[in-house]
Amino acid sequence: MDQDMVLRARVALLGANRRVVRGVEGLWIYRLLTQVEPEVYGSKLAYVLVEASASPLVRELPGRRLALLEEAVAVATALSTANPYRAKVLARALAARRDLDGRQAT
Repeated sequence: MDQDMVLRARVALLGANRRVVRGVEGLWIYRLLTQVEPEVYGSKLAYVLVEASASPLVRELPGRRLALLEEAVAVATALSTANPYRAKVLARALAARRDLDGRQAT
């Protein structure tokens, strides 16, 4: 793991001054920091992935949306069952994936 990149991600997170950093910046930050501290940043990554799957940028790209949601489910599933956010982000990711599956079937 490139420690300079980890430091840049932490500085970007601090500089954002928000509870959750969204969008492309949030994906970059949380994907990187989840590799270092999965229990701390994994729930935020899963949350931002679900949010990104509904963005106008990928709304008409079902394959990309599915990939984002599959990543969200995988990240949330990997969290410890003792993690207080695991159930909530996993349920949200699974619901979004079911919704996408339902839309593709029609």
